[in-house]
Amino acid sequence: MRLLDKATLGAVLGAGALAPSTASVSAAIACRGNVCWHTQGRYEYPREARIVIRPDDWRWRRHERYVWREHESRGYWRGGRWIE
Repeated sequence: MRLLDKATLGAVLGAGALAPSTASVSAAIACRGNVCWHTQGRYEYPREARIVIRPDDWRWRRHERYVWREHESRGYWRGGRWIE
């Protein structure tokens, strides 16, 4: 087998091995009112938190006004405070 063929085969096998690991990632955007943040998964929030989960590629429309407030831990924003 030529070197170029081996390199191509290696790249295809490597990409195939990574494909299942990227499929399991489930990022989303969570919003409460007009405050949004990124999440690492689709968490279950308490009903009284009134969190709306959107797909990771969601964008608001031109006339809408949202703000991004990121946070590292799992929880949600309420009244300017992070609730875990």
